[in-house]
Amino acid sequence: MATDSPIQVKHIDHVTLVVASVDASRDFYVGLLGMIEVPRPAFDFNGAWFQAGATLIHLIEQHERSGPAGFPVEVLLKSSRNHHFAFEVADATAAAEALKSRGIQLVDDAKPRPDGAVQVFLTDPDGHVVELCTSNPSAIPCH
Repeated sequence: MATDSPIQVKHIDHVTLVVASVDASRDFYVGLLGMIEVPRPAFDFNGAWFQAGATLIHLIEQHERSGPAGFPVEVLLKSSRNHHFAFEVADATAAAEALKSRGIQLVDDAKPRPDGAVQVFLTDPDGHVVELCTSNPSAIPCH
């Protein structure tokens, strides 16, 4: 659908998360999910940037001028129907098995959506819910 708005968003450039420990988050996003750490400008606060396909994940380590790591009020129920962000992977079912074999607790195990895409949900070290999904070639893509 066309719009007359003078602003036309092209895509999500990055997602920023405030984290308690950049090292613990690096272990999760790079060590577990296989992202690549990329150069980050020399800000006056600790953080890291990771490449996730065309999107960057910007981490800011919690400090006196940042927001709190995770959520300011703990989300009582972590689920696939709450705040989350998603990464497309080659095989979400295989990803779920790999996570479980490493002792990673899942929020929701791999399961198909009604259109055939497969989703699995877990949390990062700060409690952010992360979805890993695989599209069904004949269905709506994960994104």
